[in-house]
Amino acid sequence: MATDADVLVVGGGSTGTGIARDLAMRGLDVTLVEKGNLTHGTTGRMHGLLHSGGRYAVSDQASAEECIEENRVLRDIASHCVEMTGGQFVQLEGDSDDYFEEKLEGCRDCGIPAEELTAREAREQEPYLTEDVKRAISVPDGAIDPFRLCVANAADAEMHGARIETHAEVTDVLVEGSDVTGVEVRHASGPGKRDHAKPGTTEEIRAEYVVNATGAWAGQLGDMAGVDVEVRPSKGAMVVMNCRQVDTVINHCRPKGDADIIVPHETTAILGTTDEEVDDPENYPEEGWEVDMMIDELSNLVPILRDSRTIRSFWGVRPLYEPPGTGTTDPTDITRDFFLLDHEERDDLGGMASIVGGKFTTYRMMAEQISDHVCDKLGVRATCHTADEPLPGSHDFTLLHDYMEEFGLRSPIGRRSVQRLGSRAEGVLTSTDPNPVICECEAVTRAEIQDAIEGAGTDLNSVRIRTRASMGNCQGGICCQRMASELHPEYDEPTARDALDELFQERWKGERHGLWGEQLSQAALNYALHATTMNRDGDTENIDFAAFDGGNRGD
Repeated sequence: MATDADVLVVGGGSTGTGIARDLAMRGLDVTLVEKGNLTHGTTGRMHGLLHSGGRYAVSDQASAEECIEENRVLRDIASHCVEMTGGQFVQLEGDSDDYFEEKLEGCRDCGIPAEELTAREAREQEPYLTEDVKRAISVPDGAIDPFRLCVANAADAEMHGARIETHAEVTDVLVEGSDVTGVEVRHASGPGKRDHAKPGTTEEIRAEYVVNATGAWAGQLGDMAGVDVEVRPSKGAMVVMNCRQVDTVINHCRPKGDADIIVPHETTAILGTTDEEVDDPENYPEEGWEVDMMIDELSNLVPILRDSRTIRSFWGVRPLYEPPGTGTTDPTDITRDFFLLDHEERDDLGGMASIVGGKFTTYRMMAEQISDHVCDKLGVRATCHTADEPLPGSHDFTLLHDYMEEFGLRSPIGRRSVQRLGSRAEGVLTSTDPNPVICECEAVTRAEIQDAIEGAGTDLNSVRIRTRASMGNCQGGICCQRMASELHPEYDEPTARDALDELFQERWKGERHGLWGEQLSQAALNYALHATTMNRDGDTENIDFAAFDGGNRGD
């Protein structure tokens, strides 16, 4: 049978791009297909925590050990994506002493560096912690940028010869006899489309082996192939605050429960999370009460959150996997470990395997395990090097301060730019042209925007993912139109306007659940700027301008 690739990977999240990179580095011909942008699914909707393993040190020690191992690896190979903030598991007055001791002992049993802090020491690290702190456990948690990491994995895969095909939705799994031989994909028309296939067309992609790395959607792909993959999607809500109320990952040291973590991430803090099983990973309720509950609960840890501004909220689904026969009814009891399903061994269907479960922190380990499996199936003798080879942009990151001086950038702008670009900073920022700041909130300059447009085309949401432009306090109110203007002269005005509308609507989607106080004022300002000043809604006759003068700021 003629094939288009040795291996076809379905799914463009952290695990899928990690698999594509691993296999391409081993010399295999790899194609990856993703129905949306990279990070379209769970990866693009996580809270940004680089696990130390402390969260699982009591309930799931195998997962905890995997987390601390990969925590150390990612610090080395993806330094431009990681901020080692450190973390605390905080015990409040009234919380269980037994559980605190069990957590401390569990961390040490799993090889996680853990130190007990007094209440005074905990509050010296984090002054906004409540005075009700009794004591805390210090662990090496961190913050990680999932968008930057996935793009880096995909870029490295392409550098090693892989084909990365976004906006390519799998519509069927091709089965001949008792073997999977490839998939049929429908290429979407729209911005950001790669040049490999014409938008609006259908393509059959044949491969020697197919890897199902679709996370919470793994069951749907399994259905197309006629096999049962028992994924149980679990919905989690997260809230983004207007600034970093804490600089350390704060965990509530208590048994499992909702609203127990605050992750400092770039210029914001992300509150999380909930855990509710849903039937469909694509369509599920996004409920405002979850936002209120998380702010109320986490204000017990950090009281200043009660008076802080909420700039947006978002929801994602965890791809939990329950091995057959376990009969777990509570999704919070399902292991966070990952599983490799060999469908030939399990279902008498050759040519396909699924990788399910797991966490973002262990994506590289998951990719290595299934890449070993694929190589064994194809008779390829090649070893994994992904734990040793830095991702693009990560190596030589110690040149940060030299770059800042060399490019003559103001210190905050230079620091943020080089942190995002890493060793690519010289190639992106060296220019004789003016390089103004396009997004003040996230300190993103024209050079970064133009660099992202080269890879993303007119898809400004993809530019956002690569640069963080429009993800700050104003949620694109000030910078969206500036980003769209950077599409000129390569693209015409209607194309730029469509790209602007798509970006701004994506920003609005996450804001609408938190419209009170100062955030309501910001939303009204954004509306005034875009819908009225720039007439983006096309309506000049039915706007009640007086309504903007009738509110009471902060109420």
